[in-house]
Amino acid sequence: MVPGTQTKFIAANGLTFETAVAEPTGPEQAGPDGAGPDGAGGPRKLALLLHGFPELNYSWRHQIRTFTDQGYTVWAPNLRGYGMTTRPLGMSAYSLDRLVEDVAGLIDEAKAQGIADEVCLVAHDWGGIIAWSFMLGAVRPVDRFIVMNLPHPTRFVEEFRTWKQFKRSWYTLFFQIPWLPEKLLGANGAEGIGKAFANMAVDKSRFPDFVLATYREAARRPGALTAMVNYYRAAMRRRTPYHDLWSDPPVIETPTLMVWGEEDTALCVETTERTEPLMRDFTLRRLPGVSHWVQQEAPEAVNAMVAAWLAGRDVPQAGDLTDLPRLPEQSVHVTSSDGR
Repeated sequence: MVPGTQTKFIAANGLTFETAVAEPTGPEQAGPDGAGPDGAGGPRKLALLLHGFPELNYSWRHQIRTFTDQGYTVWAPNLRGYGMTTRPLGMSAYSLDRLVEDVAGLIDEAKAQGIADEVCLVAHDWGGIIAWSFMLGAVRPVDRFIVMNLPHPTRFVEEFRTWKQFKRSWYTLFFQIPWLPEKLLGANGAEGIGKAFANMAVDKSRFPDFVLATYREAARRPGALTAMVNYYRAAMRRRTPYHDLWSDPPVIETPTLMVWGEEDTALCVETTERTEPLMRDFTLRRLPGVSHWVQQEAPEAVNAMVAAWLAGRDVPQAGDLTDLPRLPEQSVHVTSSDGR
């Protein structure tokens, strides 16, 4: 489904994850047994990309090559309940501790395959909630962390108490109602899913019909919408140890890059402020005129920032990236390693 990747079904944490996989292409790539392209030893690097709601791994389609060019193997799974990943029944199956365990399981499997000597965790939206919790809990070692349009949970909790953020989060309360959210989102061929992207986007040309159709078709799979909404239900009804870490967070030691579209209608930009005291090594870049769907709506700028940060260069500001050539949008092409 994701251009430039192969679909593999990866077993982890008792589930099977439909995963877009791409091999490293850059000068730092390593071959089998850690051998570099010239036969020299070198670390194998994994970029694990976690999507948000109501997305898929397809939301990372523009970023895959940015990571492979930097020598990373990319795994972009559809999270539990999404796409053709295992879809457990029941709200409790989507509690935050289960979601964090999924990330640990995927990293463990990558290490077992010898492709994760170093790990870069990359996340957006709900993937960011999972990833921040994973980082706060220090569940597994992570060498680099990139998060897009999802604030540090401590800052979100603080801002949620303000009217400005609370009114943007109204839908999380609506999602607590049984069956009705799924009914409305799924009506008319999951039209509500398409509108979630088109209505929130600033540059609506980034979401042509075939892109919206990809998300709508996935949401129409039996049980998919209930699974997706259950993330929100479980988050508000099932307290986990990670919720406690949100309230009393340890300082995160891992170098972290946050990229933020300033026209986010779900999360106010104030949630990005006062993050530095919670981090040891934190870089924030904001993109004016860009919505919550930052990596899809401004992929050229996002990729330039990510590439510079991964390479250890100064990360450009948005104003330095105004003349980048526009990346073409590619239609969906499905390939599978096992014929699915």
